[in-house]
Amino acid sequence: MRILIAEDDALLGDGLRTGLRQLGFQVDWVRDGAAAERELRAEPYAAAVLDLGLPLLDGLEVLARIRAAGVQLPVLALTARDAVPDRIRGLDLGADDYVVKPVDLHELAARLRALVRRAHGQPQERLQVQDLVLDPAARSVQRAGQPVALATREFDLLQLLMLSAGRVLSREQLEQQLYAWGREVESNTIEVHIHHLRKKLGPGLIQTVRGVGYLLSREPLP
Repeated sequence: MRILIAEDDALLGDGLRTGLRQLGFQVDWVRDGAAAERELRAEPYAAAVLDLGLPLLDGLEVLARIRAAGVQLPVLALTARDAVPDRIRGLDLGADDYVVKPVDLHELAARLRALVRRAHGQPQERLQVQDLVLDPAARSVQRAGQPVALATREFDLLQLLMLSAGRVLSREQLEQQLYAWGREVESNTIEVHIHHLRKKLGPGLIQTVRGVGYLLSREPLP
């Protein structure tokens, strides 16, 4: 799951990027509001963490501009403890949630997972499609009640397919969500991961839609 952090404090930004990566997120980090607006308009992030006190363009203005431009991704605002008017204004402008500094990393991760699930119409903590159950917090997978051991990238790919169950995702869409800035991606990387998932989960679950992409059906195919 690829997210954007917009935070001008170098120590906090680096800590959030490092910590969220360790918790399974793909993270890009910018340090001013102009860069945040540019990236959020251009890249298909799953969610954003937006400090409201950014230089060049404050977070409230970034929110107003991206919502006016039709950017609908979930946004979690970072605010100071005493910035109640900014929190209210941020929610009114389109923030989906907020976290008060200093930030608890695990709370932040849990809130991001919840925002992304809700954005995909998945209100429950665990994702379930057919007999497949994925727990994003524990990073565990079961099929028909049996645990399935997946590599990190296989888990991330399966999570994307389950969040978008019933919808075809192209290779480009999957790559954009699985890899942050500066990560080299081989031309057949997604195909290799899909092959491994099919071996571990069994045939018939992940469908190839020729010339379009990959599909995880909500119901078993006849």
